[in-house]
Amino acid sequence: MDNIYIEYGFTVAPKKLGVEILIAELGVAGFESFVEHEAGVTAYIQKKDWNTKILNDISVLNSKEFAISFTEKEVAQTNWNSEWEKNFEQIQVDDLVSIRAPFHEDPQLKYDIVIEPKMSFGTGHHETTHMMVQHLINIDLEGKKTLDMGCGTGILAIFAEMKGAKPIDAIDIDTWCYLNSIENAARNECTQITVYEGDASLLVNKKYDVLIANINRNILLKDLNAYTNCLDTNGILLLSGFYKEDISIIDAAVSSYGLILEKTIERNNWVALKYQKV
Repeated sequence: MDNIYIEYGFTVAPKKLGVEILIAELGVAGFESFVEHEAGVTAYIQKKDWNTKILNDISVLNSKEFAISFTEKEVAQTNWNSEWEKNFEQIQVDDLVSIRAPFHEDPQLKYDIVIEPKMSFGTGHHETTHMMVQHLINIDLEGKKTLDMGCGTGILAIFAEMKGAKPIDAIDIDTWCYLNSIENAARNECTQITVYEGDASLLVNKKYDVLIANINRNILLKDLNAYTNCLDTNGILLLSGFYKEDISIIDAAVSSYGLILEKTIERNNWVALKYQKV
């Protein structure tokens, strides 16, 4: 039997930044699929995960910077792959990394990542994923034990292996993301990635040279102790999933664990921070 979904059709103005923020906040609330359109975005959540107050904590809906309206209806399960194929465009990062679907032509860049996210967060289109790739481009990962925390599609773990990292752990609390990361790792012929389903509790007695966490701000702050405990001395911590306005909060928390902020990348008010443990 098909799953029943609740569909929200959002009209957003101005669109680009408004849709980025809206998708990020809806993802945290449990929405699992998004299809952008000319006027905004359509978002889907399984009815079993939905409640009448699901939008109460979506702060961008109350922002004076954006005009957002929406409609709501119940629908049967959608063919996410079909919808995604109609909307997913190939992207390139710094003319070095291509992120594309199997049906896209290979642009012959140095790194070619092929994924089928089926509408999962982490296609590279979101600002935070794009910035994390930029950070990883400039880090020597050869032989570095690496963790992709909140791996989504597995894209950052895949890129880390392409740059020589090993071994690599990828963790996500969502079952679908866990399975999709396994699929995408195999698609890219990765042999150094082990995918786990779970949360920061899996990090006990683990040690890494590089830790990547592209997650919601509140989760980052909650799990920061676990991240820093499993990071080796001189290890690198990459954090994203929050706005420029959150830097002071994040930096105060991370600095209290003895890490030093080395580099900040900003893209449309989203940021990605690079720290080193000393």
